[in-house]
Amino acid sequence: MIMNDMKILQRLYTDKIFKIAVCLFAALTAIPLFAILGEVLIKGYSQLSWSFFTEPTPTAYKAMQAVAAGEPIPGGIANGIIGSVIMLGMATVVAVPIGILCGVYLAENSKKRFAIIVSYITDLLQGTPSVIIGIITYVWVVVPMKGYSAIAGSVALFIMMLPLIIRSTEETVKILPASLKEAGLALGGNNARVTLKVILPSAFGGIFTGILLAVSRVIGETAPLMFTALGCSFIRWDIDKPISAVPLLIWEFFNDPNLQELIWGASLFLLIFVLSLNLTAKYFAKKWNS
Repeated sequence: MIMNDMKILQRLYTDKIFKIAVCLFAALTAIPLFAILGEVLIKGYSQLSWSFFTEPTPTAYKAMQAVAAGEPIPGGIANGIIGSVIMLGMATVVAVPIGILCGVYLAENSKKRFAIIVSYITDLLQGTPSVIIGIITYVWVVVPMKGYSAIAGSVALFIMMLPLIIRSTEETVKILPASLKEAGLALGGNNARVTLKVILPSAFGGIFTGILLAVSRVIGETAPLMFTALGCSFIRWDIDKPISAVPLLIWEFFNDPNLQELIWGASLFLLIFVLSLNLTAKYFAKKWNS
C-alpha cells in the first residue's frame, strides 16, 4: 500500500515538473516574439496616420529637409501598399485555381507515378530559397520583357505561393470521408462534377486557410521582388513597369539615412497585415474543424 502511494506521488511530482518545464519553454519561445512586436509597436505607432497610408514615399531631399527642421518626415507608403496589392492579386488569381486542381489530383491519385513526381517537385519548390526564385524569374520574365515590372514580381510570388496551396489542398481533401465522393458518384455524377460540387465545397475551409497562409508567407518577401519588380518612388498602376512593394520600401528606407525613421511604421503595417491574415486563417480552420 505504501509503495503504491509512493508511486502515485512520484507520478504526480513528475507530471508537475514536466508541466512547469513545458510552460517555461513556451514562455521562452514567446519572449522574442513579444520583444519584436513591442519594439516595432513602440517605434512605429506614432508614424501611423492617414497620410502615411495615402501618400507615396518622400524623396531623400524632402526627408532631409524635414529632419533638419525637426519636423516629421512627410509622405508614406501608399506606393508600396498599392504595388503589393497588385502583385499579390495577380499571383493569387493564377496560383489558386492551379494549386487547387493540382492538390485535388495529388490527393486522389497519390499512388500514380506522375503524381509522385509532381509531389516531389512540389516539395522541392517549397524548399527553394526565395532569392533563387527571384533570379530564375529575372531570367524567365525580366530579360525577355526587357525591363522590371509588376508582372515579373507577381510571377515570383506565384511560384512561391503555388506549393503551399497545393499542399494545403491535398491534405484537406485527403481527410475528407470517402463516402462523400461515393455518394456523389452513386447519384450519377462524373468525377469532375463530384469534385466541383461535392469535394471542393466540403474542403473549402481548409483550402481557404491554406490560401491565406500562402499570402501571408509571401507578402513579406523582399529578395525576389528586388530582382523582378525593382521598386518605384511614386504610385503606379501599370503592370508592365517597375513597381514598389512594402518589403522593398523597408529595404530602401534602411539604405537611406534620411528615411530610416519610416522603417518602423512600414514594419508595423506589414506585421499587422500578416498577423491579421494568420488570425483569419486560424479562425476559418477552427470553424471548419468544429
